[in-house]
Amino acid sequence: MDISVGAWLLCLFSLMIALSVPIAVAIALSSLLVMFMVLPVQVASVTAGQKLVTGVDSFSLLAIPFFVLAGNIMNSGGIAARLVNFAKLMVGHMPGSIAHVNILSNMLFGAVSGSAVAAAAAVGKTVAPEFEKDGYDKSFATAVNVASCPSGLLIPPSNSLIVFSVVSGGTSVAALFVAGYIPGILMGLSCMIVAYVIARKRGYGNHADSCPSLQVALQVVWQAIPSLGLIVVVIGGIIGGVFTATEGACIAVLYSFGLSLCYRSLSLSDMWTICKETAEITGIMLFLVGASSIMSWAMAFTGLPGMISDWMLSVSDNPIVIFIMMNIILLVIGMFMDLTPALLIFTPIFMPIAVQLGMHPIHFAMMIVFNLCIGIATPPVGTALFVGCSVSGAKIESVIRAILPFCAVLIVTLMFITYVPWLSLFLPRMFGLIN
Repeated sequence: MDISVGAWLLCLFSLMIALSVPIAVAIALSSLLVMFMVLPVQVASVTAGQKLVTGVDSFSLLAIPFFVLAGNIMNSGGIAARLVNFAKLMVGHMPGSIAHVNILSNMLFGAVSGSAVAAAAAVGKTVAPEFEKDGYDKSFATAVNVASCPSGLLIPPSNSLIVFSVVSGGTSVAALFVAGYIPGILMGLSCMIVAYVIARKRGYGNHADSCPSLQVALQVVWQAIPSLGLIVVVIGGIIGGVFTATEGACIAVLYSFGLSLCYRSLSLSDMWTICKETAEITGIMLFLVGASSIMSWAMAFTGLPGMISDWMLSVSDNPIVIFIMMNIILLVIGMFMDLTPALLIFTPIFMPIAVQLGMHPIHFAMMIVFNLCIGIATPPVGTALFVGCSVSGAKIESVIRAILPFCAVLIVTLMFITYVPWLSLFLPRMFGLIN
């Protein structure tokens, strides 16, 4: 097949994105037009329809709507406040205490909701008055919230890792979930280091909260245990082989719904709005998955992945150089494209190259997801950036300047994730999920 057809696919897709065509439509339409170039119209139409349907015909993908539903229930069910109080107990005594509380709360809430945007909104609303009371600069406070909220996309349960499992050809969801802990924690710790340095320099939070009494501490822990128990029940069950990721997602819905009712912070009438939001998010994600299946077939048929692989390997056959090239491309793509479509498009292109150079698929998953997580917090299309600014009321221009040190340190951490496979593979091997 003439590889110029593959170049047409890239050009058409880029043109549609430049014209502000919705990304799922751009993926499907550009792929279909290229298929018309190389196949009869009827054959191309039938093939595209088949790929659209079979792309979402996956039992693993059923976990996504249930995890989204569980996250929306927790976002509306008053769980964020209890996790913030628990985070205060853990790190509230440190200089720059509220910043560290925000970061740890995002890690905890992301771990139980699997959503960066939900964490930015729920935790951001909860800690914003604390930042203001302690005299923190609003731009810095927003940057702390925005930079740390994507850690929940690595710490399981993570819809992004489920999507990677499907698009990569069936990589173990359990292994991906376990592998996400260390990179996700490193993302949070990287943000804490930056927050600590800036807080010390500017004198933020020097009056760190005093240690609470034992009675108060026990009460905070007791209130947080049910929320944190979701992690133990769902992830423990998946790792232990008690149930699949999809079954675990269903249990997460029942658990979060029951917990919210016990807290009396969620009524049955709220469920209509929650279910509507879940249906909208799920519909968008599954249409993206289906559209990307058409593009994946079109790319394979036109030889585009091979063309890109040959080009990259012609530059160098050194894995260090190739992985740097991948990361630079993904960092740029992440600035203009949301995580899910970028993951769907570039996993089939880069993963064969990475595996050919000796990178384990689980290791590659951590690298690409960590990389694209940075894009969620950067302009011009960073969803967490806009949500964080809307919650705090800070101007985007000032937040962009404030978030640059966080992005710089996160890129350094990305290099460790890329070139130290142990960080991604230790836990899956310890639990016997990979060889």
